[in-house]
Amino acid sequence: MRTLVSPGSLRSRRGKAVYGVIFACTLVVFILAFMFPLYWVVTGAMKSPQELAQTPATLVPHEWHPETFGEAWDQLSLGKYFLNTLIVAGGAWLAQLAIDVPAAFALSKLRPKFGNVVLGLMLATLMLPATALLVPTYVTVTDLPLVHLNLINSPTAVWLPAAANAFNIYLLKRFFDQIPDELIEAARIDGAGPVRTLWRIILPISRPILAVVSILAVVTAWKDFIWPLLVFPDTEKQTLSVMLQRVAIDMPLNVLVAGMVLASLPMVALFLAFQRQILAGLTAGAVKG
Repeated sequence: MRTLVSPGSLRSRRGKAVYGVIFACTLVVFILAFMFPLYWVVTGAMKSPQELAQTPATLVPHEWHPETFGEAWDQLSLGKYFLNTLIVAGGAWLAQLAIDVPAAFALSKLRPKFGNVVLGLMLATLMLPATALLVPTYVTVTDLPLVHLNLINSPTAVWLPAAANAFNIYLLKRFFDQIPDELIEAARIDGAGPVRTLWRIILPISRPILAVVSILAVVTAWKDFIWPLLVFPDTEKQTLSVMLQRVAIDMPLNVLVAGMVLASLPMVALFLAFQRQILAGLTAGAVKG
């Protein structure tokens, strides 16, 4: 197998030294590229408003003000908006799992008639810009077909449009395709129906891809701005992203930045806690085995 650097060169003392230096420099560059924005926003929240707004900007605060985070929590009423956002994101996550997992299982293992056509039509929706769907979706949630309910200021206005996610269905289907059909046949011989097969056989071995879909669902709902802005005109029911934009004009800059840091902490913690499952899920269906 040919590579950019021959194995013989890497075995030499000079080759090992050059490789080590290049690897270390690359690692440092990537760490700085990813960590510096986090450092910048956290330290920015602990500067005074005057220092934060001055030009040129200071790399290290002249005076540290960690109490800004407490002020942001109290002045912005973050506890209430954290709860609103948690309800919206949690409901969107459950709705997507309830719809996307059975849909992917049906397309992958039950193979209904015209299943490929249905999958193709779902994937075609990914080519549409999200802004093009705002008006028809908004009209739908203001007068829900058949039942004629107005979902404005209700979390279901976010849950229902998020439920059928074509990208998540595609990810799940690709993973389910790698599961041997012999497992499904064995379950059928034992008398298990499709629902029991999905619950007892498929879901326990699909934890990696379920973790990926869960992270994508929660993060998307947590950071979404345009749609919650439209469906939550009541300020008491708005999510964090909408609230922070609404109060941006009236709040001191350092307090606003501190609020943004606090609002992002749950997603950072979620990724750090489940990064291994995320990487495993993204690569699980890449090679057929």
